[in-house]
Amino acid sequence: QVQLVESGGGLVQAGGSLRLSCAASGRTFSSYVMGWFRQAPGKEREFVVGIRWSDSRTYYSDSVKGRFTMSRDNAKNTVYLQMNSLKPEDTAVYYCAFRSGGLVLTSSYDYWGQGTQVTVSS
Repeated sequence: QVQLVESGGGLVQAGGSLRLSCAASGRTFSSYVMGWFRQAPGKEREFVVGIRWSDSRTYYSDSVKGRFTMSRDNAKNTVYLQMNSLKPEDTAVYYCAFRSGGLVLTSSYDYWGQGTQVTVSS
């Protein structure tokens, strides 16, 4: 089992910034990926970004590329999502996710955090 705990959501004005954190604990894997997803009201959950732990390579969705940055802290087993130039359409519940293996996929994740709300006002 892997436990994921997100933090850092909140309310921000359009154009502002927020940083989300996700701390992982529990079972260890030799190869894995961590990702961020989001789900807006009335919409399906969508992939935002993923990072391959072995080489820190990141993959972003087109909707956030250039505005969001995912990073990691090995010592803390924590990943971060720095969100800049936020738009009202970024409003959603953001979820941290974990999957074993080395492929950064947009689905098929094994473990999920509880989610944190991000609201961007216009």
